[in-house]
Amino acid sequence: MSIEVKNLFKYYGQQAAVNDVSFSVKQGEILGFLGPNGAGKSTTMKIITGFIPSHSGEVTVCGLKVDVDNLEARKLIGYLPENNPLYLDMYVKEYLEFVGGIYRIKKLKSRVNEMIDAVGLGIEQNKKIGALSKGYRQRVGLAQAIIHDPKVLILDEPTSGLDPNQLVEIRELIRTIGKEKTVMFSTHIMQEAEAICDRLVIINNGRIVANDRALSLQEKNEEQTSYIEFDQVVSKTQLAKIVGVKKVEAVKNGWLVSADQKIDLNKEIALHAQQEGWLILTLKTEKKTLEEVFRNLTK
Repeated sequence: MSIEVKNLFKYYGQQAAVNDVSFSVKQGEILGFLGPNGAGKSTTMKIITGFIPSHSGEVTVCGLKVDVDNLEARKLIGYLPENNPLYLDMYVKEYLEFVGGIYRIKKLKSRVNEMIDAVGLGIEQNKKIGALSKGYRQRVGLAQAIIHDPKVLILDEPTSGLDPNQLVEIRELIRTIGKEKTVMFSTHIMQEAEAICDRLVIINNGRIVANDRALSLQEKNEEQTSYIEFDQVVSKTQLAKIVGVKKVEAVKNGWLVSADQKIDLNKEIALHAQQEGWLILTLKTEKKTLEEVFRNLTK
């Protein structure tokens, strides 16, 4: 495993910011780390990158224990924190050469030029970082995170505050990087997580509440919903009598009928309609969106 987290705990005073968290990330996998504000995402990422210690538990990166082999483990990690701390008075090239110098990169100027091309900073490379838009500052942050060619990339809210065009560009950049490296990134944008990630880990109140592919999370959701239309007037009360139905909601031209996963909802609807002599015009399963699943898991 590129990243392995076992029984991680971190306290701030009496509050457990990270409470018995365990998960792993395979080599070459893009993992989305999701959760509401204050859930423990940034704290977990800071522990993985060695920036802060845990109170207990174990974190390994490419087989190295972060709390034991801290410096060696950090050499394998590229990290873009949420606030993207940059030296605003430095020029783009100057800053990347400074970071590259810390890593003692050979052929540094050549590597800096590679990074500028890789993240699309060409037209802004001769500007001071303070003169760049937020989107281009994020690109500088990504460039400094990958300049030493790390095996693991940790990105904390890399697309926060970007406009729609910048969002698309940074997402594509993350996808491209993810073809060669293990990537773990946090986000509040469900469509982004669904489009980019191989797997999602959702954390709430310091605990892992889900760990699966986006599609599987949607399929495993405790509630199933079907949309139905009839050729005649059918009341909410009549639909509520269908076996296993928990909720009935009127929508344009039809109904949304919900039940738990223990029954075959469409089968029960069809059987009840046959008994009542109703002709079904439309019957289809309505999948929960990832955003709805996220809300159910973290509310």
